[in-house]
Amino acid sequence: MKVLLLTDVRGTGKKGEIKEVADGYANNFLIKTGKAKRADNSAISENKNKMAANDYHKEMERQDAVKLAEKLKGQKFSVKIKCGENGKTFGSVTAKEIADSLSEKGFDVDKRRIELKNPIRTVGQCEVTIKLHSTVSVKIIVVVEAI
Repeated sequence: MKVLLLTDVRGTGKKGEIKEVADGYANNFLIKTGKAKRADNSAISENKNKMAANDYHKEMERQDAVKLAEKLKGQKFSVKIKCGENGKTFGSVTAKEIADSLSEKGFDVDKRRIELKNPIRTVGQCEVTIKLHSTVSVKIIVVVEAI
């Protein structure tokens, strides 16, 4: 029996795939638990439409990320941190503080997209990578200033 998978099923396939499975497996497990439905013509065409819409939305997200990356590329953002008399910093600059600095200049970037291998603990310039999309990333310069 041909079924259209509604969710990922381990050992059978991924969501949206059409698979040929045994009748008993389809009726007694996949369809009964809501993990699949019979693959008739209407289900197949509905699935194609959903996949096309999903691909379109992903492409629009990617294009938005590319536009934002062009605006961010090479920009400098300043972050202030408390320092002692000898220049030693109290604490560190984290992704949240960098995201706040970006939002002050009008860029809406989630802190989870900012890639820091280690928190920044020194005063000066540091290059930081922001991953805006799975295929789009941009490097910005963060200037850490002492208060």
